[in-house]
Amino acid sequence: MSEEKKDESSQKNEKQQSEMLEEKVVITKHATTINNTEIEYSVTTGTIILKEEDVDEGEKQKASIFYIAYTKNDADINRPVTFSFNGGPGSSSVWMHLGVLGPKRVLADEFGKPSGPPFKLIDNDFSLLDETDLVFIDPVSTGYSRSVPKEKPEQYHNVKKDIESVGDFIRVWTTRNKRWTSPKFLIGESYGTTRAAGLAGYLHQRHGMYLNGIMFVSSILNFITAQFHEGNDLPFILFLPSYTATAWYHKKLSGELQADLETAVDQARAFAMKDYTLALMKGSALKGTERKQIVEKLAYFTGLSKTYIEGTNLRINIHRFCKELLREEGKTIGRLDSRFTGFDRDDVGETHEIDPSYSAILGSYTATMYDYIRRDLEYETDLPYEVLKSLYQSWKYENFQNQYVNTAKDLRLGFQLHPGLKVIVCNGYFDLATPFLATEYTFNHIPIPKDQQKNIKMTYYKSGHMMYAHSPSLKQLSKDLHKFIEDSKLTAKAQ
Repeated sequence: MSEEKKDESSQKNEKQQSEMLEEKVVITKHATTINNTEIEYSVTTGTIILKEEDVDEGEKQKASIFYIAYTKNDADINRPVTFSFNGGPGSSSVWMHLGVLGPKRVLADEFGKPSGPPFKLIDNDFSLLDETDLVFIDPVSTGYSRSVPKEKPEQYHNVKKDIESVGDFIRVWTTRNKRWTSPKFLIGESYGTTRAAGLAGYLHQRHGMYLNGIMFVSSILNFITAQFHEGNDLPFILFLPSYTATAWYHKKLSGELQADLETAVDQARAFAMKDYTLALMKGSALKGTERKQIVEKLAYFTGLSKTYIEGTNLRINIHRFCKELLREEGKTIGRLDSRFTGFDRDDVGETHEIDPSYSAILGSYTATMYDYIRRDLEYETDLPYEVLKSLYQSWKYENFQNQYVNTAKDLRLGFQLHPGLKVIVCNGYFDLATPFLATEYTFNHIPIPKDQQKNIKMTYYKSGHMMYAHSPSLKQLSKDLHKFIEDSKLTAKAQ
């Protein structure tokens, strides 16, 4: 190589080095008491730069991933580690972090409404830190995570790249912290469950990283169950028992159904899976007395009028339901948690303008997260912390062209590669975003052997999408997750 070429190459390398981002990490020491046991722990708050190999440029920076990791001091390598993320797509990890898993949680009343403003954090007696180390991950464009300069963030705004980038972060963190032999768990909420199922395939297949267990909170793996598209009758069937639970909560059902939530839900589930399914399969061939009986049953199970149901052609869209159920009272109900009510500018709209259950909690989680990161964790940056960036409309599904997104097949691959994989699926009765019957349908249609089907556990709570917003549900959820991790560890030892 000529001297001139060497100089050009050297200058190019120097320029690249000057443009390289540096990782920023802050470590703080803390202590808390959970289940009457004092735990001393360290919190690592910072970024990991994801890189990829480039033929011409060598190692190339791609994205800076922000994370918060809680590790118990002086713990051995057999202590479990759990990687946590929320959904959206476009959500940071704040919700489960400050709602159920971390050592601090947002102060709220038993119903789930935060006190304030001003809002505050309190010690979390229900944290999983006594059972497992915790790593909270903000995917690219959420929290403080960003693509590096000259790299377009949109490349990460798709199902495949999102799974790969989070999986690659997990590999790097695990390697740097010497945790390859630790029991490893994932916990995802909402679209985070879509990601977690995808990771079951990606981590096992790409990195040979076997998981002990996955915790699905408010699950959606197969999007055909929730897309109210013309010609797709499945969501109308699968949402019905959640409509019944919601009508029960707001006292819109008849006396015999109103007496007990589980009884009402069980009857609605049976009707949905039998008579209602058969009726919708007939389409316009459903006529006369048979159609009239279905209309009456739908009114019975939803609290809506027969006239309204007839007008929907027996197909009740979730967004219309949120507006219609309490229309005469001038109220709307929440989609994430149908216990919450709100109002619109008028009462004649087709759908509600905002989700009152989201509005009720956004301010408290945002304010406390900003304060906690800078005050307690001593991490300073002037970047906006993207709690929930609106990426849903622009999210790409290239690998699912002309079909519905379905990462349940990746979870099936995870079971194939690692038959000992354990799964817990947590459902809220009042969740109208990811209804429990849709989740049951998805998991019942994962083709795995019967002995592995026993590794899937379903739990239910009298709350919504974020079931930890309801104090009794938070207590039960924490108990269920603790037991799941402990049982998964014992099973792994026995094997």
